Amino acid sequence: MPKETRTGLYQGIIEKDDNGNYFCGPYLLDYQTVETYYKLGDRVSIKTIIKNTSRKSMEAYPQKSVKFSYASEDHGND
Repeated sequence: MPKETRTGLYQGIIEKDDNGNYFCGPYLLDYQTVETYYKLGDRVSIKTIIKNTSRKSMEAYPQKSVKFSYASEDHGND
């Protein structure tokens, strides 16, 4: 698993797949958090990564993030 740095584990853009899942790079994002605080195209910094236990999205996204924030720097990870 990646080690968290001052800027987080991963930075990228919030996207939405054909099934309505929000994701950033290879990571599924918490749906309610994105709906409440973010919008498509926002650049975020992922702070924590956990195993995705949802049968609906586990195959496409084996890992998910429930803690992420707006990214402050561009590191070119996307």
